[in-house]
Parts: sequence; C-alpha cells; structure tokens
Amino acid sequence: MNWFDTARFGMFIHWGHISQQGFELSWPMVGGVFSLPNAGPIKVADYQASADTFNPQPGAARDWARRAKAAGMQYAVFTTKHHDGFAMFDTALSDFSVARHAPYGVDLVREYVEAFRADGLRIGLYFSLLDWHHPDYPAFRDEDAPYRFPRGGPRPTPEQWERFRTFLFGQVRELLTNYGTIDVLWFDGHWERSADDWRAQELVDMIRALQPGILINDRLQGQGDFETPEQFVPALPPAKTWETCMTLNESWGYVPVDNRYKSSRQVIHTLCEVASKGGNLLLNVSPRGDGSLPPEQVERLDAVTNWMSRNSAAIVGTVAGFDEWQFYGPTTRRGDTVYLHALMRPYDSVTVRGVPIRKVRTVRALATGATLAFTTRCSLMDQFTNPNPPGELTIIVPPEAIDEYATIIAVDFAPA
Repeated sequence: MNWFDTARFGMFIHWGHISQQGFELSWPMVGGVFSLPNAGPIKVADYQASADTFNPQPGAARDWARRAKAAGMQYAVFTTKHHDGFAMFDTALSDFSVARHAPYGVDLVREYVEAFRADGLRIGLYFSLLDWHHPDYPAFRDEDAPYRFPRGGPRPTPEQWERFRTFLFGQVRELLTNYGTIDVLWFDGHWERSADDWRAQELVDMIRALQPGILINDRLQGQGDFETPEQFVPALPPAKTWETCMTLNESWGYVPVDNRYKSSRQVIHTLCEVASKGGNLLLNVSPRGDGSLPPEQVERLDAVTNWMSRNSAAIVGTVAGFDEWQFYGPTTRRGDTVYLHALMRPYDSVTVRGVPIRKVRTVRALATGATLAFTTRCSLMDQFTNPNPPGELTIIVPPEAIDEYATIIAVDFAPA
C-alpha cells in the first residue's frame, strides 16, 4: 500500500459511447437515479444506439495523461465497462465493445494504459460488476423502469446467472492479463447482488493470483484494500486507507447542460483537506464523444496545475498533519517539515498553537521559497521546566506571499 498511502491525487475518467449524446453514463437507460440530477430518463434503445457511431479522435488519452501528470496526479482510473455493458476494451467474450461493435474499432483501454504508463502514472481500471446489457444478467428493459434499489430489473434463472458469472470472471481475467501491471481495480455496481452471488472471495483470489500487487477498492462485499467515500470529504478520516472520488460538476459523464461546476478554488481546497486527513482525491473528468475534455474542465485542471507547480510538496508524498495543533486550516507533513494550508486569506500573520517551539528552525512561503519572519512564546513556567514546551508560533505573512487559491507555509523543525 506504500505508493497509494501517500499518492494524494488521481484522475477518474468516465467515458463511453453515450458521451456522444451528452447524457450521464448508464443511469438514463434505467430511468435515472435520485443522486444524479442530470441522469435521464431515455429509452434503452435510444441510449445504446450511440454504440453504433462511437468513433472518437485517436490519441485522446495522451492529452489526459499529460494533463494528469502536469497536475501532480500519481494515478488514474478509467471506465473499462460501466453499468450499460459497453466494453471499452477488446473483449473476446462479447461483441458489444468499442473494438468490435463501434466504428472506432480500437481498444481504448490499451490506448489509456499505454498513454498513462508512458507518463509514469499508475494504472487503475474501473469495472462494473453488473451489466444492464447482457441477456443473462438479464438486460434492463424499458418496462423494468423505474429503477428500484437495491436490485433493479428482473432476476435471472440459476442457469442464466451461472453463465453470466462465467462471463464476469472472464472479462476481469482479460483486463488483468492483457495490459501488463495493473495497480488498482475499482469495482462498482456491487449493490444488486450478494457476496455469495458474486462469489466475491473466489473473484478476489483470482485477481490476486493474476496481479499480486494490485489494490482493490471496497465495492465488492466483504473485500477491499481501501474505502471510497463519494462526492464528499468525511468530517473524520476513515479508519483504513481511503480515497474520495469527486466530480467537477454534478455529473460523472459528459453532460453539457450541467453547468454547476466547482470553482478552481473549491477543487484546490478539497485537495488540501483530503491530503490533511491522509486520503486521496480521485478527481473525475468527463471526455466528450470525440475524447476531448470540456473547456470548463480544462480551465480547472490548468488552475490546479499552476497551483501544484508551486505547492505540490505539501500534497504528494505527505502524511496527515497534527490534530493536536490549533490552526484554522489543514496541515500535512513530510519528514521534519509541516505544511500549513491557509485556505482562509491571511491578513498579516498566522498563529499556530501547540507547536514544539524550540524545534522551529525556519519558516517559508512554499510557493516562492521566501523566508518568513516568526515569533514564538510559551507559558512562563514551561520556559524553565520543560525542555520541549508546546507553545505559540506566530508567522508574519506579507501580501506578496499570499496565493490566489491557498497559501502554503512550510515550517521546518530540527530533526526529532
């Protein structure tokens, strides 16, 4: 878990044939879902019709990888197959794929893996356990709407389910044998069946035999190396390794009518807060039908890239800061350096309490490297009786050190 424990930042990529139509992935075909305000409904046949015309521009993944690397992201997760059943890879087990059904005729998972691996990012694959297209699941029909939790649609016969489960295991095997080392397998869709139905333990045993170093998320009942809260930052960090996945607007897929975008400042603040709690932010992008990213998403990625070019040391490779310190923003640390994330604009100074003040050596504005003046104080009695008293650190922050989005102050301590 070492690399994932301190990765802090990754790119989620939700893309499918429906991106041509500008609808959310999968959910419109089952009548929509309460948690996605722009998710439909649309007739199943109308939804799946764009599989016949899916023909993106070649090489889109190279642009995503370049942007992810520039933004300081350490890994990515790509939708190899969403709930709609359309495979973005060349599967020998179905003709309903980009390689065999769509005019593009090329394995998009391979394009993604090769592009991101070439830029040094770790590879994650999203895979939906359920499949609303497969006849043995069975396929979702218009008359099955509205979708009902926890199990939508008709139930398969035992014979159908055994065939589907063989198909499921086979596609997972393809993904884990045809693309080299896979770092993360990100399941979804688990809620429609039980762990016994999925044969969860048997599936995980096969996965680990094929990819011994792989990490598996928690969306397969009873399994998982890390937790995946969605669309929010927990008030308290989960007990185990965790990652929150979050959209830039209110949709996972490309939905042009969804203009409820988070500001660049919100995205950067979220990244700081997640890192300070020891988690990772898996930030979603939604390519259009041709594979290009919407300009609103490019604008926010560019802002994050610009900020990270000056401040990534406070994010990537860090661990959570000190809960016992009193400070009005997030904190992270690396070795003998603690990073104060001033999300609220400093006016003339920043004060931190509970600091081992005799160990403070230097204070810097991380973005510029400029040394910042500071003073310390502690209780009168502690000055004489405590060799390492906790006290108050006050840092002078000149106007030129204040960042437009988040000001990072690095406090360097003497070695422990």
